[in-house]
Amino acid sequence: MTKSRSSQLSRRRRWSWSDPGTRALIYQVLILSVVGLGVWYLVSNTLHNLAARNISTGFGFLNEEAGFAIGEHPIAYSPADTYGRAIMVGLLNTLRVSVIGVIAATLLGTILGIARLSKNWLIARLAGLYIEVMRNIPLLLQLFFWYAIITEVMPGPRQALTPLPHVFVSNRGLMIPWLQGDAMDWVMGGLAVAIISSVLLGHWAKRRQASTGQIFPLGRAALGLFIVMPIIAWLLSGGSLQLNVPELKGFNFVGGLSLSPEFAALLAGLVIYTSAFVAEVVRSGIQSVDMGQWEAASAIGLPRSRLLRLIILPQALRVIIPPMTSQYLNLTKNSSLAVAIGYPDIVAVANTTLNQTGQAIEGILIIMGAYLVVSLSISVFMNWYNKRIALVER
Repeated sequence: MTKSRSSQLSRRRRWSWSDPGTRALIYQVLILSVVGLGVWYLVSNTLHNLAARNISTGFGFLNEEAGFAIGEHPIAYSPADTYGRAIMVGLLNTLRVSVIGVIAATLLGTILGIARLSKNWLIARLAGLYIEVMRNIPLLLQLFFWYAIITEVMPGPRQALTPLPHVFVSNRGLMIPWLQGDAMDWVMGGLAVAIISSVLLGHWAKRRQASTGQIFPLGRAALGLFIVMPIIAWLLSGGSLQLNVPELKGFNFVGGLSLSPEFAALLAGLVIYTSAFVAEVVRSGIQSVDMGQWEAASAIGLPRSRLLRLIILPQALRVIIPPMTSQYLNLTKNSSLAVAIGYPDIVAVANTTLNQTGQAIEGILIIMGAYLVVSLSISVFMNWYNKRIALVER
C-alpha cells in the first residue's frame, strides 16, 4: 500500500464515529458548549435582574470614599481613603497572619512530628495526645476559645502579665518593644540582603561539601549575616533608630508594637490547629525513610540530632513537601474565619464594603480573586521547590 493511500485511510478513520479520537473531540466540544451556554445564561440573567432593580455594576465603587475605620492597618489608612485602599489593607492583614502562621506552624509541627517518634515514652505520648486532640476540634471553636481566653481571662492593662522585661500580656493583646526611626527601612533592607545572602551561601556550602567533603558552618555564618547586615544598613543610612518600649499610660499601653486580641487569637488558633496536621506529615515523611539509613548513620557514630538534620530530614522532604503544600493552602484559606472574631481580614473588609455599596457580586469576586492569586502563588512556589529537591535519575 502506498504512503498516500495509507494517509487517506487514516484521514477517513480519524473522522469516523468508531474512532476514539473523533468521539473524544465531539464530547469535549459538546461539554464546552454546554458550559459556555450555562455561563452565558447566568451572566445575562444576573445583569438583567440587576438592571431591573436599578443596581449599578462594575468596580467603579473602588475609587469612592470608604467612610469606615479599620482597627489594624499595616499601611496608612483613614476613613477618608477609598474602598480600594480599604480592601488592600484587608488583603495585607490576611497575608500577614498567613505568612506568620505558615512559619510558626511549620516549626511547631516539625518539633511535634519528631517528638512523636521519640524514644522517650512520655514525650511521644504527649505529642500524640496534642496531635489527636487539636486535629479533632473544629478550628472555629478553637478561635472562639483563644479569643475568650485573651479577652476574658487575661488581666487588664494595669495588672498585665510580664513574661519578659517590657513585654506585656493583657486583655488588650500583646505589647512588645519595637524599633522605630528614619533608618527602619534601611534595617529591613539589610535583613532582606541577609536572607538572600544566606540562601546563596547555603548553595555554595552545599556544592563545596559535595566536592571537597568539608562542612561549612552555615548556621553561624547566617547568624552573623542577620546581625551584621542590618547594623551596616543602619550606619549607611545615617538615620535615627531607637527602641520604642511600651508603657502604661492611663487605661492602656502606648509605644512599642501592639498585637490586638483578634490577631493573637487568630494566629494562635491557626498555628495550633495546623501544626497538628503538619506534625503528622512530618512523622509520615520521617517514617518513609528506610531503616537502613538510620542504622548506617548510627553505625558511624552520628548523634541523633545530626542524623535527623543531615540524613533523615533531607530525604523525608521529598515525601513531606506535597502534603505540606495542602496544609499551607488550608491555613491561608482558613484565615477567612477571622471574621468570626472581628479581625479585619479581606473577607471582613469586603463584607463591610458590599454592605455599604450594595456591590455584592463584585465584592465576592474580589474575595475569590484574592484567595485564588494567593493560593496559586503558594502552589507555584511549593511545586518549584518540590521539583528542585526531587531525585534526578541518571
